[in-house]
Amino acid sequence: QVQLVESGGGLVQAGGSLRLSCAASGRTFSTYVMAWFRQAPGKEREFVATISRTNSITYYAESVKGRFSISRDNAKNTVYLQMNSLKPEDTGVYYCAAGSSSPVSMIDRRYDYWGQGTQVTVSA
Repeated sequence: QVQLVESGGGLVQAGGSLRLSCAASGRTFSTYVMAWFRQAPGKEREFVATISRTNSITYYAESVKGRFSISRDNAKNTVYLQMNSLKPEDTGVYYCAAGSSSPVSMIDRRYDYWGQGTQVTVSA
């Protein structure tokens, strides 16, 4: 069992930056593939970024490639999402997820554990 708690969301102007964190409980964090998803109002949840167990593989949605960066610190049981050059269309609730699909996955149903989400709002 893994519990995930996101933090770092907030209100930012377009062009600004935010860094999201997701702290995981338990001793097996390093065995999980981690990912970030987001859900905008009235829209379905969508994939944002994923990272393999050992930091060796990352993959991004086309809409965030070059602006967002996912990383993890297995010693701290934490995964991060650095978001730069934010746009109003990045607004939504951002969710951290943990799963066992190797090496990475963009499919939400392959993730077993989810955080409660953190709100990101980007003003024009």
